[in-house]
Amino acid sequence: MPLSNIFVHHVFFWLRNPGSATDRAALIAGLKKLSKAAMIKQFHIGEAAGTNREVIETSYAVSWLLFFDTPADQDLYQTDPIHLLFVKECSPLWSKVVVYDSVDANAPNAPIT
Repeated sequence: MPLSNIFVHHVFFWLRNPGSATDRAALIAGLKKLSKAAMIKQFHIGEAAGTNREVIETSYAVSWLLFFDTPADQDLYQTDPIHLLFVKECSPLWSKVVVYDSVDANAPNAPIT
């Protein structure tokens, strides 16, 4: 079933200590706390699936997929105290973060490239 008229925020984390099960568990625990932010519609905490094709990126440790009703909700999330606490507590765990934000390609205000 297609999702429409939502804002998707997908974050990929690389751990500073990639082999540390303790650091991975701490990051996942932090994301579970972060999931309590009221403006999050749905979320998924994941890790690389183990699939192996040239186009698949598997070097990240943990992914954080979020769905918001609007871009404004995602903006509020960025300044929510729960999010700010997560960054403060968990940022020492990661060496790199990459974020992909997307909107519905069929939405009236979707960017045209």
